[in-house]
Amino acid sequence: MDQQQPAKRPAEGLDRCEIPQRTSGWATRIADALAAMRLTPNTISVISVAFAAIAAACLVASAFVGDDARWSLLTAAAVLLPLRLLCNMLDGMLAVEHDLRTPTGDLFNELPDRIADLVVLAAAGYATAGVWMLGATDVGVALGWTAAALALLTAYVRTLGAANGVGNFFDGPMAKPPRMWAVVAAALVSLAEPLLDWPRGVVLAVALAVIAVGALVTVLVRLRRIVAALRAREARP
Repeated sequence: MDQQQPAKRPAEGLDRCEIPQRTSGWATRIADALAAMRLTPNTISVISVAFAAIAAACLVASAFVGDDARWSLLTAAAVLLPLRLLCNMLDGMLAVEHDLRTPTGDLFNELPDRIADLVVLAAAGYATAGVWMLGATDVGVALGWTAAALALLTAYVRTLGAANGVGNFFDGPMAKPPRMWAVVAAALVSLAEPLLDWPRGVVLAVALAVIAVGALVTVLVRLRRIVAALRAREARP
């Protein structure tokens, strides 16, 4: 009996990131309600940045308060970041499923995401202030900025595929949703640091290191897919 061969990945990228939740009933109902309220995709994109900015402020502030206040701030950040991701999904649903595209839609689809990534990951670094010092260098803060820079690079490399006519590649272990969920998980686990007698901020510092390494791998994976797609296109008769 012949064994079924695994499906091959498409040679070229996609126009849109595949999100399974996009077709769920609850997501459809929320998108329908937003459309009925006449909210535009661009407005939802801006709201996503607001959620990210407030979460970032909570993360930074968590490094300078007592344990009780820190618990509240980290919990707030863990609630706000999924709302940022929800907005990132809903703006696309309004644009595509509800045909509310605007001439500036592509700009609002990309720039707010990059701002949100930058502020959240850099803020997570400042939430670890003083945990790991290497001479005068605060390693946690440096990890935050490194993770933020690599997150921006993953998006830049993805757009290179589209700019070169082979589409967007969303491959890699540390795309936008995994990055944000990693911060959410780290914020929640950080609540147990006092109970475990761990240094304050150590969980977020480790998470940022994981995000940075994963983002670098994601950049390399996407570059490889883009190069393969360009070569495949050149080889076509």
